[in-house]
Amino acid sequence: MTKPSFYLTTPIYYVNSVPHLGTAYTTVAADALARYKRMTGHDVFFLTGLDEHGQKVAQAAADAGLSPQEWCDRIAPRFSEAWEMLRITNDDFIRTTEERHKHGVQAFWTELHDRGHLYQGHYEGWYCVPDETFWTAEQLVDGKCPQCAREVEFVREDNWFFKLSEFAEPLLAFYEANPGFIQPETRRNEVVSFVRGGLKDLSISRTTFTWGVPLPFAENHVTYVWIDALLNYITAVGYGDPDKAAEFERRWPAQYHFVGKDIIRFHCVIWPAMLMAAGVPLPETVFAHGFLLTKGEKMSKSKGNVMAPADLVERFGVDAYRYHFLRDVQFGTDGSISMESMVQRYNGDLANDWGNLVSRLFNMTEKYLGGVTPACPEEAEATEADAVMRAVAGALPARYDKRMAGLDYAGALEAAWDLVKLANRYIENEAPWNLAKDEALVPRLAAVLYNALESVRIAALFCAPVMPVTSAEVWRRLGLGDIHDTDDLVTRATWGGLPAGARVEKGEPLFPRIYEEV
Repeated sequence: MTKPSFYLTTPIYYVNSVPHLGTAYTTVAADALARYKRMTGHDVFFLTGLDEHGQKVAQAAADAGLSPQEWCDRIAPRFSEAWEMLRITNDDFIRTTEERHKHGVQAFWTELHDRGHLYQGHYEGWYCVPDETFWTAEQLVDGKCPQCAREVEFVREDNWFFKLSEFAEPLLAFYEANPGFIQPETRRNEVVSFVRGGLKDLSISRTTFTWGVPLPFAENHVTYVWIDALLNYITAVGYGDPDKAAEFERRWPAQYHFVGKDIIRFHCVIWPAMLMAAGVPLPETVFAHGFLLTKGEKMSKSKGNVMAPADLVERFGVDAYRYHFLRDVQFGTDGSISMESMVQRYNGDLANDWGNLVSRLFNMTEKYLGGVTPACPEEAEATEADAVMRAVAGALPARYDKRMAGLDYAGALEAAWDLVKLANRYIENEAPWNLAKDEALVPRLAAVLYNALESVRIAALFCAPVMPVTSAEVWRRLGLGDIHDTDDLVTRATWGGLPAGARVEKGEPLFPRIYEEV
């Protein structure tokens, strides 16, 4: 039986800097969903990559005494290294300087040219080089870019234009027919309002520099960097390559584009209009998440408040890093982050709740049962507390799936944590240390420890998409196989899956408590 395709993307990140918490946030969120979908029987294709063209790259390279390609080749490994550090499982990493991408971009614009959606004209207006964005005089704020508040420059050049203005009504009709296309709803309302205000034709080429994909039908014109970048979502899965037509047919349209809310007009207005013009199906959902805030301000390089993921991973570990950003920040809204909140979440949820549960339970299994898993007790012998444990564990797959379907990572983790907290209370109430004092109660001791161990096994399964390293370690200590080697999570999570006779290893604390001051 063929697995259903599930294609999701992050934005491709600009090579003007190394990865920071903002780019890592989007990528970690996408990775958690990709991991979960693989565990639930989907054929996942998870794409990320780099946007390597444009005036800003050309200038940065010149300032460094390098060619643009040399500049890009120096920066690209930093992203690959960061994603490896964060245990990102992307299936592809596209760079817009690759021939496969250039070929697809040229094929796309040839198609729109042949369909009559392009024309040659003259552009005059304001351009923000750092954001690679055109602005009208009315959109400027105090004469500066309304997005980054930096200086803009006046541009006069011959361009090719896309007839974006003709797509306002088709877009509004599509939004109406597909209310889930733009999420969350606040972003949808914003986009609909913008399109109702009317659309202007869009410049799709530049002539004042050469670092870009050449238009095949216009000498000395290179593709405007944002337009070039958007096309990566289809060039990565074979658009424009006859040899990959079957792959494109299978993978496209994508189920999700994950983007920051500052680029929704590109993804929810320009991108779908381009696809409509080319006769290509539109992606199912564009999900625009909020900003990470430090002391109430958006993180940005210009403000100097950007933090490096490596610094936090060094202090907290990769799983705690991933857990914090998906548990403390509601995906889709702005979220405040701080070192204080990370330490609090780490010590409370990870060291106290999860780490302590695993440590004390595995220690008791060693002490009272010789480190060997007992047999699963018969359901007919279950006490009320046992039955509650089984019920909560049994309800977890559906609860978790509902939250993940809405990209509510915090809610999904909360569902898993209900089982973790219940297991802690269960151990306190059943007191295995007292049961061990009476030989007549050894069967009950074995039942209690099995129930607690089985709860840990199941909880680890649902922690795995967010915390892949420690979840795999918990399964290893339980004497089980690779926790990630499954495409049927519901079956794996069925109560009683922990086999009798498995060797349980105590191991070191998963999350040693942090005592030093922030």
